[in-house]
Amino acid sequence: MAGSVSGGKVIPYFKYVKKKCFICTVKMLKSKGECKMRVVATEKAPKALGPYSQGFVHNGVLYSAGQIAINPATDAIEADTIEGQTEQVCKNLGEILAAAGTDFDHVLKTTCFLSDMGNFAAFNEVYAKYFTSKPARSCVAVKTLPKEVLCEVELIAAVEE
Repeated sequence: MAGSVSGGKVIPYFKYVKKKCFICTVKMLKSKGECKMRVVATEKAPKALGPYSQGFVHNGVLYSAGQIAINPATDAIEADTIEGQTEQVCKNLGEILAAAGTDFDHVLKTTCFLSDMGNFAAFNEVYAKYFTSKPARSCVAVKTLPKEVLCEVELIAAVEE
């Protein structure tokens, strides 16, 4: 059961995951100088594949979960090339940024995961169309990604509050 945050109350965010009870809480404090935190969730990006959020905004900074090339309209991976998958990943990230109240121009850092470094140049071609502000970035090759996709990207972005 997803929870919500309001009025300085502590509200459960997850209750049961695979028959195990987990109670995670989120607290929104309204006083100046105190911690401000909220969950980012949108139907316009793929739902989380596990017990995590699409993102969190904490004190004016968005921390996104990694996005893979799932089309949220079909809940499927439709592209089979690095270019097509990178395009879908960036569209998904754009929706999470919008849901958080920010955009690609406010991205501070990305972490990119590639299943094959041989795809680096093709990945960069598509990535560069979206991340025009040239945020800091780490890019690594990994053995395997969820659902055998070719790339995954997570980001950190500034959010005006």
